[in-house]
Amino acid sequence: MIESPRLSCLVVAHNEEADLPDCLATLGFADEVLVVLDRCTDRSKEIAQTAGATLLEGAWEVQGDRRNEGIQACAGDWILEVDADERVPETLGREVRQTIQSSQFDYHRVRIDNYVGERLVRNGWGASFGRRSHPGLFRKGIKTWGNQRVHPSLMFKEGAHEGPPLTAPIAHYGFDGITDLIGRLNRYSDRHAADLRDAGDFGTALDNYRRIVSRFWKCFVARKGYQEGGIGFVIAICAALYPILSYLKAKYDQ
Repeated sequence: MIESPRLSCLVVAHNEEADLPDCLATLGFADEVLVVLDRCTDRSKEIAQTAGATLLEGAWEVQGDRRNEGIQACAGDWILEVDADERVPETLGREVRQTIQSSQFDYHRVRIDNYVGERLVRNGWGASFGRRSHPGLFRKGIKTWGNQRVHPSLMFKEGAHEGPPLTAPIAHYGFDGITDLIGRLNRYSDRHAADLRDAGDFGTALDNYRRIVSRFWKCFVARKGYQEGGIGFVIAICAALYPILSYLKAKYDQ
């Protein structure tokens, strides 16, 4: 008798007591839930223990490092990465189990339904400010995160093959409202500026100014952010300003 592949759900948390209970409650379809606790000072550890999760505690300055250590600690043959502010609907949980049972591929993209407050915002995401999908389901050993503080790069093992995307979306409750969107722009650009300083390559002012127009167009027009009204406009503005703010902070906020 051939054993079914084992599935680990990986959740990375830094003081996520508000979101963690609802997130973990949706992961019962997994064989293992591993929670990475990064310098948590709230009740995140207690919540994860009560839910029966496996724990990995530590302190990581770089987002990619903590995710990579979490991946290495997972016991499953397949891994589904889930953020603490995400919820996995039953339909997606069933599809994940069915996929790993028969997939001949190494990873699959997971679609994301992004919410701003309680409103589902389908259009306008991208350009390093919100994701519409990501390669969140993968065989262990296939995927490695880069060493950036924010929006780390992804590397796949040579010869890894991407399979068809999953059809059911994950629900992402990542933004409380417009104030939160703008606040995240400030925090994200702070971290990206630190990455630019570490790399010693800020790009040029002209290139970053040009990207204001191209990124706004990409989010608001090409990806139909205009259909979301004012929220779509704010998302496009944040995406457009992210590179130039990161550049200016890297250059002047030493």
